[in-house]
Amino acid sequence: MTERLRVATLNIWCRHGDWPARREILREGFRALRPDLVALQETVVGDGDDQVAELFGDEYHVIHQGRRTPEGVGCSIVSRWEPVRMDEIDLCVTERVDPEDFPGRSTVAEFDTPLGPVLFVQHKPDWQVDRERERELQAVTAAAKVEKLAADRDVHVILAGDFDARPETASVRFWTGRQSLGDLSINYQDVWEFARPGESGHTFTLENPQIVAEADWGRIPPRRIDYLMVRCDERGPTLRIRSADRLFDTPVDGVFGSDHFGVTAELELP
Repeated sequence: MTERLRVATLNIWCRHGDWPARREILREGFRALRPDLVALQETVVGDGDDQVAELFGDEYHVIHQGRRTPEGVGCSIVSRWEPVRMDEIDLCVTERVDPEDFPGRSTVAEFDTPLGPVLFVQHKPDWQVDRERERELQAVTAAAKVEKLAADRDVHVILAGDFDARPETASVRFWTGRQSLGDLSINYQDVWEFARPGESGHTFTLENPQIVAEADWGRIPPRRIDYLMVRCDERGPTLRIRSADRLFDTPVDGVFGSDHFGVTAELELP
C-alpha cells in the first residue's frame, strides 16, 4: 500500500456560537478523517483551558503558538508524530500589526514521517480586508525563513492556514509562483487548484450563516481564503496531490462546525 499523508487546515472560530455543539461536530469529524497533520487557527489556550485537547485528546501531539492574544487566542499544530524541531516567525511587519489583536506569528514544525522529513508551516497573516500590504510582507517574511530552513535539504514543505486572501491577491500569487515579492520568488502548488480545477472551493461564504452570527461579514462576496500548499522543486510539487476536499462544509442538526470551511488533502510520494 502506498504511504500517504492526510493533512488538514481549519479556523475553528474560538468558542463562538454554540461551542458545545460545534465541539462534538469537530471532534467526530476529525475522528472520522484521521488526519496526520492539522493546522488550526483561532484556538483558545491558557489558564488550564486547551481547546485543542478537547477535540483531539491525547492521541496526537499538539504544538501551540507561543504568542497569543490576552484572551489566549492563537494557532496550533496537531500531529501524529512528535516534532524534531520548531521555529516561530514574527509577522509583526508594520506598525498596523497589533499583537493585542493578532498574534503575528507563523509556526514551522519539522516531523519525520513515512514520506520523509516534512516541514509543516502554519501561516496566519492579518485578517483585515485592507491589509494586503501586510499580508504581502508577511508572506515574504515567512517564505524567506522557510527557504533557509529547507535550504538544500531533501525535505518536503507543506504550507497550511487561513490566509485571509483570495487566490488572485498578490500574497497568494506570490506563494503560488505567479509573481515575485521583495526580491524573492518561490512556488507552492495549491492543492485545491490542482485537484479541483475550475471549482470555487469557497471556505468563507454565506453558505455558512455563522459568518454573520457575531460579526457582519455578509458585505463581502464568497471567498476561498483557507489553503493547503506543497512546496515545489524545479519541476513541481515534491509530493503528489492525490485529492483535495472541503472540510466541515455540511451542517449537523443545523449547526456548522465553524464559521470557516476547512480544507483536507491526501499527499503521497511522486
